[in-house]
Amino acid sequence: MKTINPTLIKDNFIEIISKEWMLVSAGDKDKFNMMTASWGGAGELWGKHVVFVFVRPERYTRGFIEEKEWFTLSFLGDEYKKVHAVCGSKSGRDIDKVAATGLTPYFTENGNPCFEESRLTLECKILYTSEIEKDKFKDVSLFDRWYNEASGNPHLVYVAEIVNAWEK
Repeated sequence: MKTINPTLIKDNFIEIISKEWMLVSAGDKDKFNMMTASWGGAGELWGKHVVFVFVRPERYTRGFIEEKEWFTLSFLGDEYKKVHAVCGSKSGRDIDKVAATGLTPYFTENGNPCFEESRLTLECKILYTSEIEKDKFKDVSLFDRWYNEASGNPHLVYVAEIVNAWEK
């Protein structure tokens, strides 16, 4: 992996997050987890290069994010949809996702998990966390559509600084 300045990333984040998806990973060498996400974005905020990601509170990965206050985003490419299917539908509480996916983890200098297979990796430190709240919606139908008994609890929103970026 080659270190790059986040401003030099050529990918269209709308495209890669919504179609390619990403792995959100957190923890350390002793214990970590990863989950598939397809909601988020990247940009400039508070004078920093940032990402924002959405994680439901019941997700196993959330505990690792909260404990460490860091996470990585790994963009694997379209050929890894089966990996995303496992990481998006199975809990790390119940299975070893590394064994189930065949991914090869490695750890950054800051101790955060990422994967050799990733074509683009972002290492992020949390700046801000908030909960999605129904009374903040201008169009309540969005809340009703995405947050109900069938879909799960409202997401937590993490805004995080991109501290490091690497690409193959």
